[in-house]
Amino acid sequence: METRKMLPILEALLMAAAEPLTPKKLAYILETTPEKVEELVRQLRWNYDAAGHGFELKSVAGGYRLCTRPQYDPYVAKLDLPRPSPLTPAALETLAIIAYRQPVTKSEIEAIRGVKVDSSIRTLLDRRLIQEVGRKDVPGRPILYGTSRQFLEYFGLDNLDELPPLREFVTEKTAGDKKRGKLEDVS
Repeated sequence: METRKMLPILEALLMAAAEPLTPKKLAYILETTPEKVEELVRQLRWNYDAAGHGFELKSVAGGYRLCTRPQYDPYVAKLDLPRPSPLTPAALETLAIIAYRQPVTKSEIEAIRGVKVDSSIRTLLDRRLIQEVGRKDVPGRPILYGTSRQFLEYFGLDNLDELPPLREFVTEKTAGDKKRGKLEDVS
């Protein structure tokens, strides 16, 4: 099939999809190669940028998704679209530990946070932001947790390498706490 015929089909697929579509899946549907899909995606991105569209084609969770451009967020927010309830600070802390330390056990997370994390783990599993990734080879064989593809989608990341370095999260307050001896290691 010619490129000019594949481009509108690719657009239709991206608009209809509820989740990011991988190059492999798109190649299967379009009856072409993943390399050809990558070429089509580059062309669509260029077209959208050149025409000044209010949306862009982003790489998310190993696939592609159409998203509104960030500069239009204030207008999109006025739509009052239903949003899932936000994660609690405790769940976010637990998720951050899992994201940066994975694979990690519940007891390792609790040692870092200093509190029980059963509820946070259950919430994150229910929302499919984390998953069981195996068992640690120690007595009792505790479950190891890691982030999921939905985690990448939720935070708009293509892969875990896009997580910001931990040092970026050191605020003046935590730096002050460290000087006063309250934090042993912020890295």
